[in-house]
Amino acid sequence: MQAYFANKTVLITGAAGFIGSHLVDQALAFGARVIGVDNLITGRRVNLTAALQNPNFRFLEANVSLPTASYLDNFLDELKLGEPAFTKIDLVLHFASPASPPAYQNSPVETYLVNSSGTHNLLTYLQEKSPETRFLFASTSEIYGDPLVHPQKEDYFGNVNPNGERSCYDEAKRLGETICGVFTRNYQMDVRIVRIFNTYGPRMRYDDGRILPNFINQALQQQPLTVYGQGQQTRSYCYVDDLVRGILLLASGDGLEGQTVNLGNPEEFTVLETAVLVQKIINGQVTKENVVFGDLPSDDPSRRKPDITKASELLGFAPETTFRQGLERTIAYFKTEESRILE
Repeated sequence: MQAYFANKTVLITGAAGFIGSHLVDQALAFGARVIGVDNLITGRRVNLTAALQNPNFRFLEANVSLPTASYLDNFLDELKLGEPAFTKIDLVLHFASPASPPAYQNSPVETYLVNSSGTHNLLTYLQEKSPETRFLFASTSEIYGDPLVHPQKEDYFGNVNPNGERSCYDEAKRLGETICGVFTRNYQMDVRIVRIFNTYGPRMRYDDGRILPNFINQALQQQPLTVYGQGQQTRSYCYVDDLVRGILLLASGDGLEGQTVNLGNPEEFTVLETAVLVQKIINGQVTKENVVFGDLPSDDPSRRKPDITKASELLGFAPETTFRQGLERTIAYFKTEESRILE
């Protein structure tokens, strides 16, 4: 895997985001030149602190939903004057999109455009100017909706509400996959799709709104943890380092054109079990007063667990970080983040 990235130029959209910034750092560590693109709607420059000090990184603040030539051509033309090695793009990792329900519900138009128009524009640009470039699209377990099949395999078509509160994300990712399929079949381009299951770790936004940031913030502030429903719905949590390794295995592997692969950790926890573990790590004990129950959000999936058989067989992928290990690292980050915000 590492050998593939040495001296390659990788364009990463959503580069200042949670997962995108970790991809930037790992690609740079593997010896790649990296062009990061982000409009900073949900991404943060602080996530790129180390990358911005690296001579092999260049950052472009731009809206990926716009026609690609409108923002990328001028940028590449400027690089050609002094840094021509940056201008031949070998791989695109398309990770630009709000990803948490509060974020994409606050920016629904931006969310469905970046996953649909943004995906189409990037692939059209590559088809015209660099059809040999590999392209990897960040899809999501949300395309399975509230699944009727458990665990979820790549051949399951899902159970999604096309007009629900989450559909600006769910259906946009499904359309993004459709676009990828068209460019794979009709134009013989090397396009790959990763379906990402619940991922957590350092650089998640303090106000992300998903289950683990919510629980960690509430526990750190000595507040009761808000559990929706009875807390019996399940999630499978993958630590970000494991996910990034899987993504780069999929991106770098030969002969994987047109593949769609689940990546995540198949170990399954109820929401209530998750709340108990967070409280134990942060506060050492759990009482009835530590948890309050609320109504379930609309279209909240009742079970979520990836079948990663395909990832194991094609990529040799298996998660290495236990949930407790990952939580302890994430909590340590949130303690630092909390201190920074309260300064």
